[in-house]
Amino acid sequence: MADIDFSKLAERYRSELFDNVLPFWLDKSQDLECGGYFTCLDRKGDVYDTDKFIWLQGREVWLFSMLCNRVEKRPEWLQCAIQGGEFLRRYGHDGNYNWYFALTREGKPLVEPYNIFSYTFAAMAFAQLSLATGNEEYAEIARKTFDRILERRDNPKGRWNKQTDVRPLKGFSLSMILCNLALEIEHLIDPALLQHTIDECLHEVMDVFYRPELGLLVENVMPDGSLSDSFDGRLINPGHGIESTWFIMDLGKRLSRPDLISKAVQIALKTADYGWDKQYDGIFYFMDRKGAPQQQLEWDQKLWWVHIETMIAMLKGYALTGSREALDWFLRVDEYTWSHFKDKEYPEWFGYLNRRGEVLLPLKGGKWKGCFHVPRGLYQCWRLLEELAALDVK
Repeated sequence: MADIDFSKLAERYRSELFDNVLPFWLDKSQDLECGGYFTCLDRKGDVYDTDKFIWLQGREVWLFSMLCNRVEKRPEWLQCAIQGGEFLRRYGHDGNYNWYFALTREGKPLVEPYNIFSYTFAAMAFAQLSLATGNEEYAEIARKTFDRILERRDNPKGRWNKQTDVRPLKGFSLSMILCNLALEIEHLIDPALLQHTIDECLHEVMDVFYRPELGLLVENVMPDGSLSDSFDGRLINPGHGIESTWFIMDLGKRLSRPDLISKAVQIALKTADYGWDKQYDGIFYFMDRKGAPQQQLEWDQKLWWVHIETMIAMLKGYALTGSREALDWFLRVDEYTWSHFKDKEYPEWFGYLNRRGEVLLPLKGGKWKGCFHVPRGLYQCWRLLEELAALDVK
């Protein structure tokens, strides 16, 4: 085993999760008057906007339900998950499980159901909430939402798609999320459908979006799997690529396929090295596979979720394969993440840094950042480090 005090590291992640991050969301985000959660929270946790975004509502329901199922059924966690789930059940969809993107505080729809990730996180939320409560209605919501996702898979935005058929690119994100969602919802769907979904996801991620000539996952391809020499066709999102590798590792473990795990680890290592800022440290948000100027003005920002997902992937890669290179990357990103994203004065973590690692936005939550990547990452790393510490003792 490596010369690392895994027990000490595990305690740091555990303490941050239970003593800092979870109390912040329990205390600051719950809307006990209208239901659901506030996610637009400033540095101290005060609400600065009351709109509610469905994918962030679903993520928070999922997070507290998951903790009830995998750690302990604490009453405050369960109640938090149920009240958020009830808000989603009543107001989050159009009656046919088409999930809106945004609601008013009271639950009136603001943005139509154009975003497929409102659906994916609603399915994850109700799958875990049904386990935590035994409520069959929640299970049925998860199943029906999963059906809607599969129906829309070939055209995720449906009638809200702005793209013409001249360059009909398909994106990586949904296949990536389905790799994770399949395992989240497997207790609710037919085994044959589960296996079919897993097979399709693995094919898309590893045979279509993974490009051996680059050693990287690309964000968009043409319908025939070819690359497009365009802004979107050249786009590399290191965070997405690395996050997907730990989903693949989980599938590889589930399927008893060490070859899949090993390949995922190698992709994670290649992507981290490719995305690492050699001048200021940290991982870039967006990159162009040909090194061309990019359309995203925020391309060089350092985002919380990118680094947290990288820590999970590298630690999981080390735990599953013993790769010292993966452990070294975990330690490097761990040092950067804790020294730059953790707020030393107030609970929860910063989300957005400039290229030099300085805080751009002092918010703790908003339209895109909620109760998800930080607590999920702390939970994943805590569990993995505990397992490694136990192996060290033996």
